[in-house]
Amino acid sequence: MRPETEAELAEAVAGLNGPVRIVGGGTRGASGEGPELCAAGLRGIELYEPGALTLVARAGTPVAEIEVALAAEGQRLAFEPMDHRGLLGTSGEPTIGGVVAANISGPRRVQAGACRDFLLGVRYVDGTGQVVKNGGRVMKNVTGYDLVKLMAGSWGTLGVLSEVSLKVLPQSEAETTLAVKVPDVERAVQVLSVGLGSPFEVTGAAYDPSAGQALLRIEGFADSVDYRTGRLEALLAEHGDVERVGESGAVWRAIRDVEMFHGTTGDVWRISVKPTEAPGIVARAEAEKLLFDWGGGLIWALVPEGTDVRARLGAFDGHATLVRASEDTRAGVGMFQPDPPALAALSKGLRQRFDPRGLFNPGLMG
Repeated sequence: MRPETEAELAEAVAGLNGPVRIVGGGTRGASGEGPELCAAGLRGIELYEPGALTLVARAGTPVAEIEVALAAEGQRLAFEPMDHRGLLGTSGEPTIGGVVAANISGPRRVQAGACRDFLLGVRYVDGTGQVVKNGGRVMKNVTGYDLVKLMAGSWGTLGVLSEVSLKVLPQSEAETTLAVKVPDVERAVQVLSVGLGSPFEVTGAAYDPSAGQALLRIEGFADSVDYRTGRLEALLAEHGDVERVGESGAVWRAIRDVEMFHGTTGDVWRISVKPTEAPGIVARAEAEKLLFDWGGGLIWALVPEGTDVRARLGAFDGHATLVRASEDTRAGVGMFQPDPPALAALSKGLRQRFDPRGLFNPGLMG
């Protein structure tokens, strides 16, 4: 099923007699029961007001199309959404609805915030086939604020997005990346914490163990970037050798898309933790390759096929998501970290309220 209007989407949902898998561009590898209900036919920018920093687009609109429109006005999506295709070996086009549904947020999250923080409003079809509008097109309109946030990261289990409204931001005039030589994860987290805790507005904080480098990005007006980079350089000098990295944009695209794992074999896990706990977590994970983002709060781990990383980690304050694996492994360990009983009961109640017939991606999130 591939509806091309919101009315067709509502009619399709109302007529369902069994579960479906909600997909956008099909680039993120989410699996589930039943035939596909594809939202990629709902495409097009409905409204773009550069002066108001506001964009409204149908859920199936390709992210690339939105980025082109924004770039023409010197603007961008602040949350830097990842492109999963290289990591997962998928094809198709990432859609803005898929980005919102999975709350996809890249390296700039440490400074700008996540996708959900820029979501102003949504339109979606619930499990009864009813069209629901929530939120507004300007930040001061907070009607239904919690519901807008709830849809971001629900992975299509609460409703099928048909339209999203987003706040956008101006592009940076310049950016610079500093690389600090560090010997291990513990020292890397210390260096990244120093950068993020400084007054110099760091917009990216990552660690590449294969190169032994902690990476920090500064963006903004050229004069400001030059000044802040110099100050940060001096601050970090006592922690290791510091150098400025060329092709800063390419460096952060590689981190955003986890390019070091492209073309590799093995399962990929995405682990969210407190940065200070990262050294202990990676010691237990026993990964073959690692990449750290968000100041050490996001760990990408490549492990042998079939490895249950959650079992290796045991109880910890965070969550581990299985991003790439065989269908058998997905079925055995599940994509998402199981919720504690109280939260699981709350999530079940929400799904029953939004999707009383249990149609949307059943089993995907518990």
